[in-house]
Amino acid sequence: QMMKFAWDNYKQYALGKNELRPLTKNGHIGNMFGGLRGATVVDALDTLYIMELEEEFQEAKKWVEKSFDLNVNGEASLFEVNIRYIGGLLAAYYLTGEEVFKSKALELGEKLLPAFNTPTGIPRGWSDLRLCLLGNEGSLFSPCSGMSWSWGWASAGSSILAEFGTLHLEFLHLSELSGNPMFAEKASTSHLILNRVEKPQGLYPNFLSPVTGNWVQHHVSIGGLGDSFYEYLIKSWLMSDKKDSEAKKMYDDALEAIEKHLVKKSAGGLTYIAEWRGGVLDHKMGHLACFSGGMIALGAEHAGEGRKQHYMDLAAEITNTCHESYARSDTKLGPEAFRFDTGTEAMATRLSERYYILRPEVVESYMYMWRLTHDPKYRQWGWEAVKALEKHCRVEAGFSGIRDVYTTTPTHDNMQQSFFLAETLKYLYLLFCEDDVLSLDDWVFNTEAHPLPVNHTNFKAKASVQ
Repeated sequence: QMMKFAWDNYKQYALGKNELRPLTKNGHIGNMFGGLRGATVVDALDTLYIMELEEEFQEAKKWVEKSFDLNVNGEASLFEVNIRYIGGLLAAYYLTGEEVFKSKALELGEKLLPAFNTPTGIPRGWSDLRLCLLGNEGSLFSPCSGMSWSWGWASAGSSILAEFGTLHLEFLHLSELSGNPMFAEKASTSHLILNRVEKPQGLYPNFLSPVTGNWVQHHVSIGGLGDSFYEYLIKSWLMSDKKDSEAKKMYDDALEAIEKHLVKKSAGGLTYIAEWRGGVLDHKMGHLACFSGGMIALGAEHAGEGRKQHYMDLAAEITNTCHESYARSDTKLGPEAFRFDTGTEAMATRLSERYYILRPEVVESYMYMWRLTHDPKYRQWGWEAVKALEKHCRVEAGFSGIRDVYTTTPTHDNMQQSFFLAETLKYLYLLFCEDDVLSLDDWVFNTEAHPLPVNHTNFKAKASVQ
């Protein structure tokens, strides 16, 4: 019902725009997607299909067929276009076999290739989609020449670990579907360079120069700027049917360094992952870092002898801490960041960190912990989140983020994020499904929760969702 309500209002007031503004009942385009439209449509496709909302899925598919224009003039975030649009299109293709999703994914993948035109092959964060229109018609595999640049705030023109490290899953599938190895080769460059560069204490800082291949500053975070790099290491190994031993070793080594240097226990007994700034710890966790409970549980299944239980315990402790960040707020929704350095634990201590924008990471960990342990508390916690979303984020025409989780009369931010339909509602749904609906043995979720098949199942995949 929540998904249908979110979709119906988007369709009524904002179809073709990137997001719905539910208070003002209009659409929002934003500047992340380089002129591409319909982010919510593409993000919602697989969730609608999985939930068997057939009429709504057909509406979304029809929009992609008739109105999804890739000939756009604009500057796009490589990361956001990849995880939302390419991930969404690939998942829709693998679930349904509909060729339109495959062809759009491949065409869009080609448009992102100019971002990789750097001295190291590490892509910059932004790519100019318009230059891919020139002299490139009908040529699926010739890379278009074009401009790319880094985020203006990124230190010294650096590329961001979570962005260039979150291409592997999608780009390997682009190569598999097109028969062109170039996509996979470009995504794999980052592993070559990251293996070569010296890592402080075994940790991966968040900023790397695409010109020199060296770190730009020593800030390490499992939350924003770093998060999905680690996620894609273990998932690359799983998606390769456990053949990509390089990715598995990188994951194992990174997790060992994280546990040694960043994992801490608060005075109140809560386990958390601190941030690291040139050797000095910042005792906070972002909501984005709360995916890590699920990631560590997923990796624990394949840890060495005697380590599985250790990592399952760690995953459970981190997931519990993230649940506490929800439980200790007045709305029972968690803040954007919470701290452990002022006597108050698992709570935001700064006004600027009190907001909640419909993020999925905490319920994502609940879903993995449920699937891997079947401890009923994870379903209970998920249901608490459902009730809180209904009570505090549902408005007349959709769902909206809130500006302060510590007041029960919250101010809404007037934005129904596309990832609410792609991730938050999908993970909540899967939490209450049977385990064979998108089985973790057959599917790997990209960081926008779009399911991609494990290599050994490829086209057996379609049957497993039905």
